Amino acid sequence: VQLQAYGGGLVQPGGSLRLSCAASERTFGRYTMAWFRQAPGKEREVVVAIRWSGSTYYADSVKGRFTISKDSAKNTMYLQMNSLKSEDTAVYYCGVDMHRSVAIGDATSYDFWGQGTLVTVSS
Repeated sequence: VQLQAYGGGLVQPGGSLRLSCAASERTFGRYTMAWFRQAPGKEREVVVAIRWSGSTYYADSVKGRFTISKDSAKNTMYLQMNSLKSEDTAVYYCGVDMHRSVAIGDATSYDFWGQGTLVTVSS
């Protein structure tokens, strides 16, 4: 599976961005898909995930602000980010777990990653 992430950029605090992750084949209903982020000097952390079953997971830090969605016809996953904060600044990666691992927050469970897209929240 090849993933392509895009949509990052510079946004002011309180602003919004939408990230996209296009997959080369059908993934929804088959695999777990997730958005992770990695800030400078920090480990990659899970932001949101949509399991193969359709259930979703949100990190506490983004609940109520970020929303994951998908377009199955386009094999594309989206991350709508609202009320952005400076601490949301990071490189955002989409990943696919083809083995339906239980530990969706474990980056080592993911088999393929997109190239990353930088989100900078700054005034």
